[in-house]
Amino acid sequence: MKVSNYMENEFWEYLERLIAITGVVIDRPKGSKHPRLPSLIYPLDYGFLRDTRTTDGSEIDVWVGSDPDNKLKEIICTVDIFKKDVEIKLLIGCTKDELEDIVNFHNSASIKGLIIRR
Repeated sequence: MKVSNYMENEFWEYLERLIAITGVVIDRPKGSKHPRLPSLIYPLDYGFLRDTRTTDGSEIDVWVGSDPDNKLKEIICTVDIFKKDVEIKLLIGCTKDELEDIVNFHNSASIKGLIIRR
């Protein structure tokens, strides 16, 4: 089934509206250690959208890069065998090199990730 351009555009617009009305909280700054896996270092600022929920009860995760346009251009879908869950994470203002860092971060240990571009 092919998704119409209208539906696709509306999907991305809804994500942008969600970011605008909730706001981003960075709780794991670039260079910080993962709370359960201290050898895993966050390559970019990582956080969540305030007052949101996913199926696992936590907030919607967000990566924030250094691109000055600060636009939502991608999401990453992740599968975590250890946690037995699937999530999407919003990628805001990420450069090409930063996207590569995020992909590498999410393709280690028990996690696999796939980027979906706008």
